Amino acid sequence: MKPIRVLIVDDSPVVQLVLKRILSGEPDIDIMGVASDPFEAKDLIVKDKPDVITLDIEMPRMNGITFLKRLMSYSPIPVIMISSYTRKNSMRTIEALESGAVDFVTKPSQDVEKGFTSLRDEIVNKIRAASQAQVKPFFLLRKTPINIVKTPHSIAHKLIAIGASIGGPQAIQKLLCGISFQTPGIVIAQHMAAQYTRSFAQRLNSLVPFEVREARDMDIVNQGRVLIVPGGSHMQVVRDGNDYMVRLDKISSTQHPSTTINCSIDVLFHSVAESAGPNAVGIILTGMGKDGAEGLAAMKEAGAYTVAQDEASCVVFGMPQAAIKRGIVDAIAHPEDIPAILLNNVK
Repeated sequence: MKPIRVLIVDDSPVVQLVLKRILSGEPDIDIMGVASDPFEAKDLIVKDKPDVITLDIEMPRMNGITFLKRLMSYSPIPVIMISSYTRKNSMRTIEALESGAVDFVTKPSQDVEKGFTSLRDEIVNKIRAASQAQVKPFFLLRKTPINIVKTPHSIAHKLIAIGASIGGPQAIQKLLCGISFQTPGIVIAQHMAAQYTRSFAQRLNSLVPFEVREARDMDIVNQGRVLIVPGGSHMQVVRDGNDYMVRLDKISSTQHPSTTINCSIDVLFHSVAESAGPNAVGIILTGMGKDGAEGLAAMKEAGAYTVAQDEASCVVFGMPQAAIKRGIVDAIAHPEDIPAILLNNVK
């Protein structure tokens, strides 16, 4: 099996050195080049296309976001963004994910060498996942949409629960932008670091016709509201009289040592199965692994309508595929087609 060929693009010699040291120790990863800015990176890519790129956001001559957008327009390659955390950079990171980046790693704020070493497993695992991602040019975003039957109140009693991981920000945005009907509310579990889910919610809030925000403990799930599970927490939906309410539980390192920054889609889906039963829709989108498959099965057993993203539009088909293989999915579709499918099929 050929090693994963990685290009490191970062203007910091220290970061370059530490990333080279971390990645060179992995037998399935090969450093094919190091660039200090996007112009050097372009020359290396033209000469020998890498399998994965690690890309800093802030660099001289051209910032990482601009370079990423150009790259994804002309020569798509899986990209892992690497940037220090600031409020401004968190929004830029969300923009990068919307623009085609597969994932991101947050630079340590102090002692870069020691900090990156502690992130070794995260960096290596994300590069391995990125090497399996399907990235596409921006101009190939869409096929012709299916016909939408406009019956805006047809699923007004259905709570919608969505789970996603790698590639999720793009898919979720496409899905929400197509929803023009009423529901009792929407809850979303997106695998994302704790500092970034608020920025993700704020970004969506500016783009879709709903109130979108990071969930708080004991929030009521209201019509026209989208609640996103905060990174580093599990979220459950429970009954509160005639309403639905969310309860949050911080994830401890003893619970899930390797995924302390991620929420569990299964936890959310299982709670929706119990609290909403047949009055729910479960949607599993792009992502690595099988998180969400068991919870979606519980929703299906409870009478919910279930949907999985199609392979062609997934960045990583792992999570939808796991659900499809279990035979628990009512429909398989592109995210932009899912709203029409719900209107046509959910009563």
